Amino acid sequence: LLDRIWNFFSSVKVAVILLVITLIAAALGTVFPQEEFIPSQLPEIYYQQEYGFWGDLFYRLGFTRMYTSWWFILLISMIGISLVICSLDRVVPLYRALKNQTVKKDLEFIRRQRISIEQEVSEKEKELFFQTWKEQLRKRHYRIYEEQEALLAEKGRMSRWGPYINHIGLIIFLIGVLLRYLPGWNFSEVVYLREGETKQVPGTSYYIKNERSFAEFYSNNDANQPPMVKKYQTDAVVYIQDAKTGKLKPMKKQAILVNHPLRIDDVNIYQYDLQTALKGLQLAIVDRKSKAVRGHFTVYFDEISTKKVYQTGPFTLRILEYYPDFAMENNRPITKSAEPNRPAFIFELEEKGNPVKEVSWVISGVNFQNPPENRYDITFANLETINETGLLVRKEKSIPIYILGGTIFMIGLVMGFYWQHRRVWIRYQQGKVYLGAHTNK
Repeated sequence: LLDRIWNFFSSVKVAVILLVITLIAAALGTVFPQEEFIPSQLPEIYYQQEYGFWGDLFYRLGFTRMYTSWWFILLISMIGISLVICSLDRVVPLYRALKNQTVKKDLEFIRRQRISIEQEVSEKEKELFFQTWKEQLRKRHYRIYEEQEALLAEKGRMSRWGPYINHIGLIIFLIGVLLRYLPGWNFSEVVYLREGETKQVPGTSYYIKNERSFAEFYSNNDANQPPMVKKYQTDAVVYIQDAKTGKLKPMKKQAILVNHPLRIDDVNIYQYDLQTALKGLQLAIVDRKSKAVRGHFTVYFDEISTKKVYQTGPFTLRILEYYPDFAMENNRPITKSAEPNRPAFIFELEEKGNPVKEVSWVISGVNFQNPPENRYDITFANLETINETGLLVRKEKSIPIYILGGTIFMIGLVMGFYWQHRRVWIRYQQGKVYLGAHTNK
C-alpha cells in the first residue's frame, strides 16, 4: 500500500493534474465575491438576489467559501505531498549519478553525443592534445577529472538542482498557505460603518469609528461622460477600551485611502467600499378628508431596536412590526434580509382626545389601501441618506513565508533556465582521440 501511494504521488502526470484542478477551482472562486466580502446579510439571500440563478448555484455548490473548504485544503496538501515525493524520488538518484560520474566513457556513448569528434593522433601528439584541451577548458572554468587516458570536464552542475530548488520554494509557499487555516493566523473580513458609527475591529480588541467617508471626483466638462473617481477616503479613529472604566480612549487617527491602509499591530485596514445607505424615512400624517398634512416624523433605521414610539403634535405613533426587506411568502409578510432594501411598517396611531386607535400599513413602493374607517394615512415624505464605508480588515502572518518561498523559487528558476550543465568527455584508444560534448539544454 505504501509503495502504491508513493508511486501515485511521484508521478509528474498526477502533479500536473492536481495543479490544473487547483487552478481551475481557484479561478472559479473569483467569479463572485466570497462570503467574507459581501455586505452583512444572509448569503443564501444575497447571492440569489444579486446574481440570480448562477449566484444561487455558486452558493449551493459551496464556492462562496472556496478557499477554506476541506477539499481545497486537501488539494493544496496533495500538491505539497506530490512535490516532496517527486523531489525525493529524483534527487537521490541524481545526486548519486552526479557524484559517481564515470570518467572513462564507452566509445559508443561518446559517438552518440550531439557534438562528437574523432581524430587520429600519434602517441607523441597525445600528451600535447590532452594538455591543450585541459588548459582551454580550465580557462572556461571547467572542473577536470582524469583517468587512464580519459578526461571528463564539467561546469554548471548546480543547474541540475534548479527544479528541486523550485520545489523547495513551492513547498515553503504551500506551507504558508496551509498555515492560514490555523486559528488566529490569518483572517480577512469586511466591516461596514456609517458616518459617526463605531464598531469593534474584527479579530482585535480595538474599536474603529467612521468620522467621515467620501469620494472625490476629477473635474469633467463633458456632461455626457460620468465623472471619474479621484479618491475614496475614510477619516477613521481607532479606540482602545479602558480596562477599568470600560470607556473608549482614542489611540490613533488616520485617513484610510485605497492602497494606503491603517495599520494596528499586525492588522491592516483597507478602504474597500463606499456606498450611500438609507439612514431614515420621513413620514407624513395626512387627513384623508381634507388631504392636509397634520404632522411629520422621521424613523431612523439604526434606532428602531430601541425607539418604537414617536410623537408629533397631538399624535403618538408606535411601531408594531418592522420588515427591513419586505416580501410575501405563503400569504405571510417576511423580510428577505436585515438590510432596509424595501422597508415596511405596521404603525399604531393614537390621537390625543380620541379613544379610537388606528392601525396602518406603510410599505415602500406600494400604495397600500388601509382600512376605510381610518381617518389618517401615513405616507412617505422624504428619504435621508448617509455615506457608508466598507473597510477590509486583514491579518496575514504568512506573507514573510510567501516572500521566502517565492525568492527561493525564483533562484531555482534562474538556475534551471539560465545555467547549463556542460560536460566534455575525451578518450584516447588505438591511435584515435574521441571527443563528445553535451549540455542539458
